[in-house]
Order: sequence, then C-alpha cells, then structure tokens
Amino acid sequence: MITRLKYWLLGLSLTPGSYCSQPSAAEPVSAPLRELPWGQLNFLHTTDTHGWHAGHLLESSYSGDWGDYISFAERLHEKADKEGIDLLLIDTGDRIEGNGLYDASNPKGIYTRDIVKGQHIDVICTGNHELYKKASSENEYLHTVPNFKGNYLASNLDISDPDTGERVPLAPRFKKFTTKNQGIRIIAFGFLFDFTGNANNTIVEAVEKTIQQKWFLEAIHDREVDLFLVAGHVLLDSPEFNAIFKAIRQVQWDTPIQFFGGHTHVRDYIKYDAKAYGLESGRYMETVGFMSITGLSTGGKANTQRLAAPKFARRYIDNNLYSYYQHTSLNETTFPTPHGRKVSAMIASARKDLKLDHAFGCAPKSLWTNRAPFPHENSIFTWLQEQVLPDMITDPDRKDVPRVVFVNTGGIRFDIFNGPFTIDTTYTVSPFTSGFRYIKDVPYAVAKRLSRILNQEVPQLFDIPFDLVARMPVSEMTHQSAIHNSDQHDHPFLTNQNQIPLTRQNNKGGLTPGYTTHDYLGTDGDDTIHSPIKFYRVPNVFETRIAFPTIYSSRSQKQGERDPETVDLVYIDFVESYILLALKFLGTGYEAGDTRVYMEGTSLTDVISGWVEGHWPC
Repeated sequence: MITRLKYWLLGLSLTPGSYCSQPSAAEPVSAPLRELPWGQLNFLHTTDTHGWHAGHLLESSYSGDWGDYISFAERLHEKADKEGIDLLLIDTGDRIEGNGLYDASNPKGIYTRDIVKGQHIDVICTGNHELYKKASSENEYLHTVPNFKGNYLASNLDISDPDTGERVPLAPRFKKFTTKNQGIRIIAFGFLFDFTGNANNTIVEAVEKTIQQKWFLEAIHDREVDLFLVAGHVLLDSPEFNAIFKAIRQVQWDTPIQFFGGHTHVRDYIKYDAKAYGLESGRYMETVGFMSITGLSTGGKANTQRLAAPKFARRYIDNNLYSYYQHTSLNETTFPTPHGRKVSAMIASARKDLKLDHAFGCAPKSLWTNRAPFPHENSIFTWLQEQVLPDMITDPDRKDVPRVVFVNTGGIRFDIFNGPFTIDTTYTVSPFTSGFRYIKDVPYAVAKRLSRILNQEVPQLFDIPFDLVARMPVSEMTHQSAIHNSDQHDHPFLTNQNQIPLTRQNNKGGLTPGYTTHDYLGTDGDDTIHSPIKFYRVPNVFETRIAFPTIYSSRSQKQGERDPETVDLVYIDFVESYILLALKFLGTGYEAGDTRVYMEGTSLTDVISGWVEGHWPC
C-alpha cells in the first residue's frame, strides 16, 4: 500500500453537461490531480456542509452534489472490497444552515434530512449549528439519530426528550466495531467542543468533565482495540482534542488514534504524536477529505503485521465529477450508481419545489467577503454598509432618529456572484433568522467607540467568540502566506470565508485558482493543483450611520453631517451580549432590559433580498 505521487491531467472526452448532476451546475475545469494515498484503513470525511448538498452551482471546482458523493463512496467501497482493505465514512457536524436547500423549507430541513441519510456514514456527530434552535436539535434527535442508528455518537451531549422532558443522551456515547475486511477493532467517540450557545433543551458537557466519567474511562481501558477514532465538531489543535488525546495516552500509550475535526471551515492536518493524527476537511461541500492508515494490528483477523510506526496519509478532494472520475478510473457512463442518481434526482426535485432558482434580481458584479479588502467597492461589507443598510434599516416609529447600525461579518456566509440573485443566493449569503434590536438614546460619544472595542483595536475585558467573526477557508499555516491585511485592519480574528467562482474563464496558465493548502505535512495535500487565491482580513463588525443631522452651507448646499447628542444603537440580535459587554466596558450601565425589538419580524436575510429586488433589475 505504498502511496505513489502521480499527476493526472483531466482531459476526458465527454459530452457537454455530463460533468454535473444538477442541471444548472457549472461544468468542472481540467486540472492536474494527485492520486489518493490508499492504505490498510481508509476514510472519507465531510464536515460543515451547511446544507450545500446540491454542490456549488456557480463554482465548477465544487459542483458535485450529495448524490455524486454517494456514487463516489460506493465505487471506492467496491475497490476496497476487491483489494481486501477497509473504507469508513465520517461526518463531523454542522450539516444545517447556510443554503436554501435546508433553510428555505418550512419546517427547515424536511428535504435535507432525507437527502443526507442516503449516504452510509459509519461515524457521525453533531455540530453547534444543530443546537442553536430547539427545533433543529429535536430534528437531530427524532430524525437524524434514527437515520444513522448505531453510527450517530454524542459523547458529551444530552437533550430533553420532547415527549417526557427527561434528560437523555442525544445518541450513544461511543461504539466499538470491527471493520469488514481487515478485522480492525475500533472504539469511536463523537464529541462537540465546549459550546455554550445552545438552546436550553440541550446540555453540552465540558470535554474535560466528560473524559473523567466512568463510561469513558472504561472505554479507553479496553485492551482489545486496534484504533481509537475520535470524531468531533472540534478544532484540531484545541484544548478539547488535546485533553482527549492525553486521556487516552495515559492508559494506552501506543495505540493509534485518528481524530476528525470540524468547525473552523478549513482544510487542515495535525500530528499529536507518531501514532496520532487529525484531519479537518473544509466546508460547504467544497471538500471531501481522504485519510489512510497502514500498519494497524488486526485483532479480528490476524493477517496483517502491526508496524512500530503506522503510516498516516491525507488528501483533500475537490468535490466535482472530474475528481471523482479520475480517482475511480471511471467515466460519466460507468461512475454513477443507481442510488447516487436517485439522490441527485431528489436534490433537483427539492430545489424545484422550493423555487430556489427564482431571481429577486441580478447582481451587476461580484461582491466578495474577503477576496477584496474592506472598505472597497468590491467588498460585500462595503455594499451593505453604504447601500443596503442606509436604505433598509428604518423602524417606522423612529425613522427620524439618528442611528448607528452594527452587523457582524460572521453573519455573512458567502459571496455574491455576477448574475441572478436567487432565493438560494439569499440563504447562502445570509442564512440566519437573526432580527434587529436596539437601545434608544445612547450617547453618541459612547456609540462611536464600540467598533474599536468589538474589532479588538483596544484592550478589552472579554474575548471575541469564534462564531461572531467571519472565517476564511484556510488553515493558520496556509494563511500566513495567503492572507493579506486591509489598509485599516490587522487583527488575528478578523477572517472570513470565501472562494472564487472557479470557471473556465479563470483558467489561466493551465491552473485554476483554488485551495493551495499548507498543513503540518506541507503543501501536497490537495488533490487538485491550483493557483493560489489572495484573501484579505475583514473586521469583526462594521457600522453604518443613518439619519445623522445634515450641515448646510449658506446657499443650502449639503456640506456634511454633524454628530448627534444621542443615537439609536441598532444591531443584529446575535451580537447583543457582546454589545452589552462592550458598553459595560465603556462605563455604561445598559442591560438586556434596556433593549427592544427594531423592525419587528425583519431579518438581515429579508433586508438583503428586499434591497436586491428594488435595486438590481435583470
């Protein structure tokens, strides 16, 4: 099972449109590929798909859908069975919120839960997004957990049973199983990071506390095991995973451990020791992670010799049919499986039912989350700041009151591409249901200082939470060379997530722009060889000043604006606790009881779609 590095130039002679299961998806672009490093035990890993199960319809490098992934997994299973090796599928959460396929249905997720269950996943766990709302956590408990019965794990997560009110584990804490072909004995866990923003019907136990419990200690003391598998919606280099690693190593000093992480939306790989590694596989169905281990003992079948130092290898696969065809040595005729085709048809039918291609308007140009600096005419945040919010953020009862509006960049999840702005676009850009709240009559001398506090330009007494800020789809090692600072901002947390739309028009010099990952092992992890993309940091929050008093010249010509004495302080409700903390830091006494709803029943999603409908004709 020695991995050979080989480059394939995708030059298949196929009929137009044969590379995409979804009718409106962009056709992939030819690119050189590295082959998969198959081993004794192999894994496919997805994480943070956020409802993008139709793939990226406007981005050719990621245009494969969940049905294509099912066909890919089934074809790789065939190869594994033929060669007598094993393949397992892992998913580490955040399968919801971020795409019309999930968010546009009522109730949310009625299509995606049946689509997701079409894939056989061997170990699956929850993410934080499944827990923000009571309804979504109950959907996990009542639907997703039964759909993956025995494979869904919840090592540190409980829920109040909707019928009895009793506190129960969301799913089993762990499982032990033996692989089909090699007989590798595995003990698997499914963790969530120490999340505190969940709805009150769920309980996330701190990892440090969980690993002291009797059931966990008994599990890691099991000597009849060849591999520990830790799946988690957890950062790879985090206190949580490091604590789990140390706990296992205290009692099993040389048993191999494989971690699968999530939450940060990056491609990343980390070494804990010579027999323990971790993989994270991106976001939004852009990436399917591939991991292999060779040299494991096989307690179930004594036919393979354990190596003193097992060999671990990884690959990050671009989710498109070009990649899938090459990695399976198949084509448009031989690659799709009946089950994969069925799920692709389910996705197309769901998109039609939800009218996701209905256009509110047409964007005259592309607007970027962090492929443009902020402020900049091509920045989506500048567009919101200067055009959308001033036109749309007005409460009829306080329309003449000067106001300062704060929006966190983490609430904007994706770019806007030149062309139709559809229902689907609305949810990919702004999927959350957060509305607006305000505090009236805040001294402007206080309000104007909030941006500096929330953007960490001055010392403060609290940390900025991970979910408040926007993120880039690159690891720390990658962004040392790929991330650029805007002229006005240079802060470690000010990151966003973005990917250039990869089409034939971008195919210059033989390479398309895309992921150029730099992880612990180096720069050869990506299956597709791309040219790099330049990213820019953006602030945690941006502000818009509206209805400020106007200064006129003696000839009644507008000369500018003057500072008001007080303003309405308006903000997305998701950031309320941090607004109040910042105000407290500034010496005020504002509390939650001082806040009120602003523009009742209106979300940022509504604001964006309403502005587009009125300003961007097709």
